[in-house]
Amino acid sequence: MVFIEVCVGSSCHLKGSPELVELLENAVKENHLEDEVVLSGRFCIGKCNRVGVTVTVNDEIFIGITRDNFREFWENQVMKRIRDERG
Repeated sequence: MVFIEVCVGSSCHLKGSPELVELLENAVKENHLEDEVVLSGRFCIGKCNRVGVTVTVNDEIFIGITRDNFREFWENQVMKRIRDERG
């Protein structure tokens, strides 16, 4: 199981967390991962960045996630973990 938390604090909200949540929800559905990914919101993670949203994946923190780097983040940080868990 992969746990993803998206910061929904005021700073990340202004930098696009609602859009990022939508991208994540769509990616989970497109890849049929509803039983392997838990997606939730979280108030300030404490790692604010000038650009993008802060996200945790299994408690590892990633800063600066945007629409532009979403696909790379998804492949390298989420799908890789899913593949590793599946063996």
